[in-house]
Amino acid sequence: MHLSTTDSIAGKQIVESKGVVFGDVVLGANFVKDFFARITDSVGGRSRGYEKVFRDGRAEATKIMIKSAQKIGANAIVGIDFKFQTLGQSNTILQVSVSGTAVVIT
Repeated sequence: MHLSTTDSIAGKQIVESKGVVFGDVVLGANFVKDFFARITDSVGGRSRGYEKVFRDGRAEATKIMIKSAQKIGANAIVGIDFKFQTLGQSNTILQVSVSGTAVVIT
């Protein structure tokens, strides 16, 4: 599966558009990550626990989107866009949404 954030793939021709595909996941961050994130916020540095949550969420949402594209006969997805949103009273739930246009390329 070819993936691109642009509206084309270099050296390939789009011969059919199959429609928009999506991948959505909702992930909860646990209290241990929250505790260490507060310490990191206080003293500076990167919050590796939260970075992993973002990476895992992005990867899982992308897998879901790819499966959707494959089901409708696409071999590429163009115009990919990621959205991140926090949910819940304490903003410890992360929603990752990815979308793109499923296409057939040659």
